[in-house]
Amino acid sequence: MNERYEPQAIEGKWQTRWDDAGIFRAGSRPGAPKKYVLEMLPYPSGKMHMGHVRNYLLGDVYARYFRMKGFDVLHPMGWDALGLPAENAAIKDGVHPAVRTAENIASFKKEIKSLGYCYDWDREVNTSDPEYYRWNQWFFIQMLERGLVYRRFSKVNWCTGCHTVIANEQVKDGVCERCDSPVVDKEMPEWAFRITRFSQELLDALDTLKEWPHRITAAQRNWIGRSDGAEADFRVQGHDTALRVFTTRIDTIFGCTYVVLAPDHELVAQVTTPERRAEVEAFAKRMAAQSKTERLGEGTEKEGVFTGAYAENPFTGQAVPIWIANFVLSDYGTGAVMSVPAHDERDFAFARKYSLPVKVVIQPASGDKLPPGDKLEAAYTEYGVLEDSGAYTGQTSEQARQAMAALLEKDGKGKATVTYRQKDWGFSRQRYWGTPIPIVYCEKCDPDRNGIPVPVAQLPVRLPEIDTQAVLTGKGEPPLAKVASWVNTSCPKCGGPARREAETMDTFVDSCWYFARYLSPHYDAAPFDPKEAQRFLPVDIYVGGPEHAVMHLLYFRFWTRVMKLLGLSPVDEPVKRLITQGIVNGPDGRKMSKRWGNVVAPASIVQKYGADTARAYVLFAGPPERDFDWSDEQVEGVYRFLKRVWALAATHQAAAAGATHDGPYEGKALEILRAAHKTLKRVGEAIERLSFNTAIAGIMEGLNALYALGTPETAAEKAAMAEAVRLLAVVLTPFTPHIADEIAEAYGSKDFTVAQSWPEFDPALVVDDVIPYAVQVNGKLRAEIRVAADAAEADVRAAAEADEKVQVALAGKTLRKFVFVPKRLVNFVAT
Repeated sequence: MNERYEPQAIEGKWQTRWDDAGIFRAGSRPGAPKKYVLEMLPYPSGKMHMGHVRNYLLGDVYARYFRMKGFDVLHPMGWDALGLPAENAAIKDGVHPAVRTAENIASFKKEIKSLGYCYDWDREVNTSDPEYYRWNQWFFIQMLERGLVYRRFSKVNWCTGCHTVIANEQVKDGVCERCDSPVVDKEMPEWAFRITRFSQELLDALDTLKEWPHRITAAQRNWIGRSDGAEADFRVQGHDTALRVFTTRIDTIFGCTYVVLAPDHELVAQVTTPERRAEVEAFAKRMAAQSKTERLGEGTEKEGVFTGAYAENPFTGQAVPIWIANFVLSDYGTGAVMSVPAHDERDFAFARKYSLPVKVVIQPASGDKLPPGDKLEAAYTEYGVLEDSGAYTGQTSEQARQAMAALLEKDGKGKATVTYRQKDWGFSRQRYWGTPIPIVYCEKCDPDRNGIPVPVAQLPVRLPEIDTQAVLTGKGEPPLAKVASWVNTSCPKCGGPARREAETMDTFVDSCWYFARYLSPHYDAAPFDPKEAQRFLPVDIYVGGPEHAVMHLLYFRFWTRVMKLLGLSPVDEPVKRLITQGIVNGPDGRKMSKRWGNVVAPASIVQKYGADTARAYVLFAGPPERDFDWSDEQVEGVYRFLKRVWALAATHQAAAAGATHDGPYEGKALEILRAAHKTLKRVGEAIERLSFNTAIAGIMEGLNALYALGTPETAAEKAAMAEAVRLLAVVLTPFTPHIADEIAEAYGSKDFTVAQSWPEFDPALVVDDVIPYAVQVNGKLRAEIRVAADAAEADVRAAAEADEKVQVALAGKTLRKFVFVPKRLVNFVAT
């Protein structure tokens, strides 16, 4: 080994050797247990930054560690290459998205390789490849046949900047998460996946995801949003119709003093009285111009208009006014709610604003009674005991809910029911750079425009070549509709003229099942080989950002169930253990992003300090789930640590070459081995509990201990140091593999460290038979001694008095007191 640590001289060498040997190929250990380690595939829309490095590095540590533990490890990488970002960049820069994507992938891949990640590149996937999105189209057709895909006309989220529909999950505070443009409601036809068919399954299975972060399962539970309640019919006076309301608190129905419809409810026009029509229509028009976020956002004032109509309470027969208001949506529940202001905060505020009656019908089960409604200062929303509720007075809320729902069903006026906040997933987009939807429209065979699927044998329906400027979406017309040579086709049923569906699929379709395509990326008979699914699914460890909680992480749980339904996969859930990493903030304290101009490029760190420093710094900066701020000073500190590792190995290399020892180890030799095995134990345990920063801290402490033991002199000490350095290389392998392999080779290894078995620590060497004592004189530290862990006070005192530094400190003084703190310190008090 050279005396100086020069990472640029060794890292490329080892990366080439790993590639040439194919050391990271999965399937090389068919008889071994499997581990499937995966990070969320990157969207190659620009340069890598250290936030990306952290994401992929967490999985890389596990992949290397599990390989050393004897597993057959699958650790693949690919590219989420279709979608809005690449197309928006094409529009902005005048570069075709296919060209830009290819350039970005090449750049990303080069940087990924420079960091020494252990990917099986034979399984690389690119979602913009027709041989990939062919299977998106195949899934679409299979799901269409089973009623899991359908065409609907609905109110959608329209991004005014991207000129396309986006999902509810992609709307953040009323703007598009991609471009920050306002999002408005727009009615139009779209294709949707019937994800709601699986809502209860997806909800119930959250309880089985024991190794997922609570914040992710909680977010999904809230997004699915199951509500147990009842539907009840309020007959509209003067009309042969009824309003069906949904409520989770049917026990409060005797306190209903008004009902509220969504402004666009189908019955609004029918029930509104002539004298109220102008005001109602004006309000409804104003609400139509607002997005859901604007209407329901935190702090938005609740407002409404009286329709002039009345409806009858099905339990009391009492007439209550019908209002429309901004807080009721037509696509949630039935679009109609009963309002009980005494027992609902929103209803209470609305009632006070518009001077509507407040009637108390629930009293606390214990404690003070509520005052009458006109004296009530706030809504009482807890369960309790019913009052002024007819035959149900005196019952508990739980009892009354069941009895009331049963009566409604018996009388044909309603029923107990369940609703979900989750809606079906509208996935068609008015953009070019996406998977073409395999549907054609034929006026002869399909006059209702339900769509005719393209025969499976004709897949893939490829994206046509298109001029860069033609990618511009204008005011919503899909770009593909402008390509006459592509959109005009023949009907698969009659052979006559037909037009292709010009919309494309949401990019989240690509990432719903990519983890399964990695199993057999060149398989041609199905999306993936079911035998490989039996072998490797589910994913054992999945690493990615928590921002995907109710988008990707929910969508691909749904898709996994579809794959099982189709007989492709044996599992219901795609992932056993989910790791969500924290954010890497730039030097300015904001999230590292090209948007803020605070990106630290990994290439700059690799060129100056080496890949191992970049890796170790990111891992040492903090626990994986926590955010951390970038620090150039701490990068320098990690670099100095690796230089000390190198210096230790280089210093003892010559002595280690011929060092042998056959007898028992004692004295300093034994302490050298103790330091090494304690480090081995600590690092292994830290990796198992996902505490990589603690693991590296353990290596640093072990290194300090080896330095503190000084230069080996005897043959036993030299042999012990050689073994300690070899073990040091092993424990460094998951974190800093280049320096690990270089040291291991210098110390006689004939194989890559990652191909070696993770060693077992010697239990006898990690027990503290000898412990340190701090020795003080008049409270000031003068020395440190090491004595047997079970040494008596007299023995510890004798050892302390024998130390030369202590003797100097006590010279000429009279001892007044001796303080003994077992297993910690001794203090000589002298004058």
